[in-house]
Amino acid sequence: MTKKLLFVTTLLLVVAFVAFAADVTGKWTYETAGRNGGAGRPTTITLKQDGAKLTGSIPAQMGGRGRGGAAADPAAPPPPDQEISNGKVDGNKISFEVKRTTPNGDMVTKYEGTLDGDSLKLKITRPAMGGGDPPAPVEVVAKRATT
Repeated sequence: MTKKLLFVTTLLLVVAFVAFAADVTGKWTYETAGRNGGAGRPTTITLKQDGAKLTGSIPAQMGGRGRGGAAADPAAPPPPDQEISNGKVDGNKISFEVKRTTPNGDMVTKYEGTLDGDSLKLKITRPAMGGGDPPAPVEVVAKRATT
């Protein structure tokens, strides 16, 4: 009898935990510092959680070849958003990758985050450019978009 009661109690706790687990589904906006002390650049990512699986997209690479860069053709359509891959949710922790194909080959940027209410603390690790040492990870705080 005691074993059955312990089993049922444990099962109920697990179900309650899953029911109250935070969902990261939605749009999240964060700002990264501009180059050489310039104005920051907002980025909005879209996430969709399905249990422990995480999918979504992130805007295409910005800069001279992408949206908003000085060399970009204002009449050209913006590049398509990049799909995230290997997305995982574990409690309030998330992780995913974004693979971009460049003239220098494929580059994978890794994202790791912790959800805290309507804030998502992200650590973004970009690959090395030109075979040098990789840049230090960037830490940002994304806020859940209300629209």
